[in-house]
Amino acid sequence: MVLLGNDEFLMELSKLFQKARSSGSVTMTMKRYDGRTKPEPRDGTPVVKNPEFKCLVRAQSRSKKISTVIEQRDVEKFTTAYSNLLKTSVNGLKRLKKPKKKAMAAQ
Repeated sequence: MVLLGNDEFLMELSKLFQKARSSGSVTMTMKRYDGRTKPEPRDGTPVVKNPEFKCLVRAQSRSKKISTVIEQRDVEKFTTAYSNLLKTSVNGLKRLKKPKKKAMAAQ
């Protein structure tokens, strides 16, 4: 898994969307991240005191995996850029056909 900066992640994500447009899919996951890279010791002493929570974002398409960590101060900037990327990249979705409802027979 490749850890990228926020802007690099968005550029690579747009490339993943372009590759997956014809066939394939892109899987995205987001979760809270406190900056720890090692598990807490069993005696209960915290490794990181007063952590500033971050957001870990991962994307996967076929065998390519990318990820980024978003700081609290950059969340708004990242989400606006991410939403703009989604608006431009997800425009080719197929419409779902709604099943026709049968008319109720007069009783």
